[in-house]
Order: sequence, then structure tokens, then C-alpha cells
Amino acid sequence: MASYKEPSFKDRAALSADAKQRALEKLKAKPPVDPAVVAARAAAREAKEAAEAKKREEKKAAIEQARLEKIAKAEAAERAIEEAKQAAIQAEIDKKAARDARYAARKSRK
Repeated sequence: MASYKEPSFKDRAALSADAKQRALEKLKAKPPVDPAVVAARAAAREAKEAAEAKKREEKKAAIEQARLEKIAKAEAAERAIEEAKQAAIQAEIDKKAARDARYAARKSRK
């Protein structure tokens, strides 16, 4: 009489134990890591992180510089607008003074 589960529990447990044993032997066969290689990798990683940090700082500085330049341009534009307003007011004052002078000259001739 054949059961529908061909490999029995014992067969599957034996296969599992065998696979575990092979994986353990494979892991033990791996050569130990050389401390010099580990140190070189750590130094390379630190150098890369330092370069990335420097790049981030430069980018932050560039963004800050752009922001300051934008503010300076806005302030210059505001000053130019204010100067234009003052010039227009002064022109009106000069026109009024000239008109008053003409009026006074006309009055004095009479």
C-alpha cells in the first residue's frame, strides 16, 4: 500500500539535516577575512562619506548664496522703484515751480 505522501517525514527530516550540514561545512570552508582588507574597505567608505558630506555642504552653500543673491536683487529692485517714485515727485515739484515762476512773471508784467 503506497501513501500519497511519497517521501515520509523521516525522509524529509533527513534531507533537511543533510542540507543544514552541507551549508555549515560550506560556511566553515570560507577563508577568514583579512584585517587589512577590512581596514582598507573602512577607509574607502569613510573617504566616500567625507566626499559626499563635502558635496552636500557645497550644495547647501550654493543654495544659500542663490537665496542671498535673490534677496539682494529684490532689494535693488525696490530701491530702483523708490528712486523712480522720488524722481517723479521731484519732476512734479519742478514743473509746479516753473509754472508758478511763469505765473509770477506774468503777474509782475501787468
